[in-house]
Amino acid sequence: MQLGIAHGVELHVQELGSGPPVVMLHGLFGNLATWYFTTAAELAKSHRVIVYDLRGHGRSARTPYGYDVATMAGDLEAVVEQIARDDVTLVGHSYGGVIALAYALRSPHRVRKLALVEAPLPPLDTGELWSRYTAVAKADTASMLASLPNAVRDALVAGGRRAGRFLETVRFLSLESSLRDDLARAEMSDAALARLACPLLAVYGNASGVRPSGERLARVVPGAAYVTLEGGHDLPQESPAALTRELVRFIDG
Repeated sequence: MQLGIAHGVELHVQELGSGPPVVMLHGLFGNLATWYFTTAAELAKSHRVIVYDLRGHGRSARTPYGYDVATMAGDLEAVVEQIARDDVTLVGHSYGGVIALAYALRSPHRVRKLALVEAPLPPLDTGELWSRYTAVAKADTASMLASLPNAVRDALVAGGRRAGRFLETVRFLSLESSLRDDLARAEMSDAALARLACPLLAVYGNASGVRPSGERLARVVPGAAYVTLEGGHDLPQESPAALTRELVRFIDG
């Protein structure tokens, strides 16, 4: 379904199951399929699971601006306010985790638990990320697929038309939006992190370049649980079963 939010932006939202609400966010250049066929399906056995495409991604509206943390957290706030009356559990991968964390810091009364998967804490070093996806944006589909990690490439190929939609998303966000400038402005201090009021699980890949962000969370956030799994930045595709077990254990514990 399409969910209207502030400023006329529409987000594509899907729901599974029933019970206490869990909202799951994907990372940059992804879509709700990151969670829909794996962890979301398992959690839906005992929870109402809400997944949505971030603005500019998947079937949500493509806007030229608004990819900064504050605006994206505002999108999440609109989803929570319109869909869930009770407090929610949030799960976010990569930049989706940064958005979920920002929302939890500004609306602590609405967040029951928070699980971050490979969230790269601000200030964000976008150089390597941008080089990778700008090159993808300028490539043909075959070259784009060859440049991606094996697990991500296999998931796209298995999804048929998903590869084409992914390439369209990368091209738009890389070449036609304010995304890069918005990411460069992101900040999050240790003092802010220390104020996090809900239980936190931080899951990172043992071969990930953003693992220092997980170590920072474990060091700064009181009571944070920090777990490493086999894999790199794309854990939802690289280690879906192990990641699902960790998330279900945390959310149901």
